[in-house]
Amino acid sequence: MTLETLREYCLSKPYATEDLPFDETTLVFRVGGKIFLLTDLERTPFWFNLKAEPEKVLELCERFSAITPGYHMNKKHWVTVLPDGTTDNELIFGLVDDSYNLILGSLNKKEKEKLKNNQI
Repeated sequence: MTLETLREYCLSKPYATEDLPFDETTLVFRVGGKIFLLTDLERTPFWFNLKAEPEKVLELCERFSAITPGYHMNKKHWVTVLPDGTTDNELIFGLVDDSYNLILGSLNKKEKEKLKNNQI
Protein backbone atom coordinates (compact mmCIF):
# COMPACT_ATOMS: atom_id res chain seq x y z
CA MET A 1 0.00 0.00 0.00
CA THR A 2 1.33 3.38 -0.98
CA LEU A 3 0.12 6.81 -0.01
CA GLU A 4 -1.02 7.44 -3.58
CA THR A 5 -3.02 4.19 -3.67
CA LEU A 6 -4.67 5.12 -0.37
CA ARG A 7 -5.37 8.66 -1.58
CA GLU A 8 -6.98 7.44 -4.81
CA TYR A 9 -9.13 4.97 -2.89
CA CYS A 10 -10.31 7.59 -0.37
CA LEU A 11 -11.19 10.03 -3.15
CA SER A 12 -13.14 7.34 -5.01
CA LYS A 13 -15.71 7.42 -2.22
CA PRO A 14 -18.85 9.47 -2.99
CA TYR A 15 -18.62 13.03 -1.65
CA ALA A 16 -15.07 12.48 -0.29
CA THR A 17 -12.80 15.52 -0.18
CA GLU A 18 -9.23 16.15 0.89
CA ASP A 19 -7.55 19.12 2.47
CA LEU A 20 -4.64 20.22 4.66
CA PRO A 21 -6.42 21.93 7.59
CA PHE A 22 -3.72 21.63 10.26
CA ASP A 23 -0.43 22.24 8.45
CA GLU A 24 1.25 21.63 5.09
CA THR A 25 1.82 17.92 5.67
CA THR A 26 -1.28 16.56 7.44
CA LEU A 27 -3.57 15.31 4.69
CA VAL A 28 -7.18 14.83 5.77
CA PHE A 29 -9.99 13.01 3.98
CA ARG A 30 -13.55 14.01 4.83
CA VAL A 31 -17.14 13.29 4.03
CA GLY A 32 -19.72 15.91 4.93
CA GLY A 33 -16.95 18.00 6.45
CA LYS A 34 -16.05 15.28 8.98
CA ILE A 35 -12.72 13.43 8.99
CA PHE A 36 -12.64 9.73 8.15
CA LEU A 37 -8.88 9.36 7.56
CA LEU A 38 -5.74 11.41 8.05
CA THR A 39 -2.05 10.94 7.38
CA ASP A 40 1.20 12.88 7.26
CA LEU A 41 2.59 13.39 3.76
CA GLU A 42 6.21 13.43 4.94
CA ARG A 43 6.29 10.76 7.64
CA THR A 44 8.48 7.75 6.94
CA PRO A 45 7.42 5.06 7.30
CA PHE A 46 4.00 6.01 5.98
CA TRP A 47 1.01 5.41 8.29
CA PHE A 48 -2.50 6.76 8.74
CA ASN A 49 -5.34 7.10 11.25
CA LEU A 50 -8.92 6.07 10.62
CA LYS A 51 -12.11 5.72 12.61
CA ALA A 52 -13.45 2.35 13.80
CA GLU A 53 -16.14 0.98 16.09
CA PRO A 54 -14.77 0.70 19.65
CA GLU A 55 -15.08 -3.10 19.76
CA LYS A 56 -13.34 -3.35 16.40
CA VAL A 57 -10.49 -1.11 17.64
CA LEU A 58 -9.71 -3.66 20.35
CA GLU A 59 -9.98 -6.60 17.96
CA LEU A 60 -7.76 -5.02 15.31
CA CYS A 61 -5.08 -4.04 17.81
CA GLU A 62 -5.03 -7.57 19.22
CA ARG A 63 -4.90 -9.30 15.83
CA PHE A 64 -2.48 -7.12 13.86
CA SER A 65 0.88 -5.76 15.00
CA ALA A 66 0.63 -3.07 12.30
CA ILE A 67 -2.56 -1.66 13.83
CA THR A 68 -2.40 0.28 17.09
CA PRO A 69 -4.69 2.64 18.99
CA GLY A 70 -4.98 5.98 17.17
CA TYR A 71 -1.89 8.14 17.49
CA HIS A 72 -2.89 11.57 18.86
CA MET A 73 -6.56 10.54 18.53
CA ASN A 74 -9.30 9.16 20.77
CA LYS A 75 -7.91 5.64 21.19
CA LYS A 76 -11.39 4.22 21.74
CA HIS A 77 -12.59 5.31 18.27
CA TRP A 78 -9.46 5.58 16.09
CA VAL A 79 -6.66 3.26 14.97
CA THR A 80 -3.30 3.90 13.39
CA VAL A 81 -2.38 1.60 10.52
CA LEU A 82 1.22 1.05 9.40
CA PRO A 83 0.91 -0.64 5.99
CA ASP A 84 4.11 -2.67 6.43
CA GLY A 85 3.08 -5.69 4.38
CA THR A 86 1.60 -7.64 7.31
CA THR A 87 -1.85 -6.27 6.44
CA ASP A 88 -3.05 -6.74 2.88
CA ASN A 89 -4.69 -4.06 0.75
CA GLU A 90 -8.07 -5.79 0.98
CA LEU A 91 -8.06 -5.41 4.77
CA ILE A 92 -6.93 -1.79 4.53
CA PHE A 93 -9.58 -0.92 1.95
CA GLY A 94 -12.18 -2.57 4.20
CA LEU A 95 -11.02 -0.43 7.13
CA VAL A 96 -11.25 2.70 4.97
CA ASP A 97 -14.76 1.66 3.92
CA ASP A 98 -15.76 1.14 7.55
CA SER A 99 -14.37 4.52 8.60
CA TYR A 100 -16.05 6.31 5.71
CA ASN A 101 -19.38 4.58 6.42
CA LEU A 102 -19.20 5.40 10.13
CA ILE A 103 -18.79 9.09 9.35
CA LEU A 104 -21.37 9.10 6.56
CA GLY A 105 -23.81 7.33 8.85
CA SER A 106 -23.27 9.90 11.58
CA LEU A 107 -24.42 12.75 9.35
CA ASN A 108 -27.93 14.00 9.99
CA LYS A 109 -30.58 14.19 7.28
CA LYS A 110 -29.90 17.88 6.60
CA GLU A 111 -26.13 17.28 6.20
CA LYS A 112 -26.77 14.35 3.85
CA GLU A 113 -29.10 16.51 1.77
CA LYS A 114 -26.39 19.18 1.52
CA LEU A 115 -23.97 16.53 0.26
CA LYS A 116 -26.38 15.44 -2.42
CA ASN A 117 -26.77 19.07 -3.50
CA ASN A 118 -22.97 19.61 -3.48
CA GLN A 119 -23.20 22.21 -0.73
CA ILE A 120 -20.57 20.67 1.57
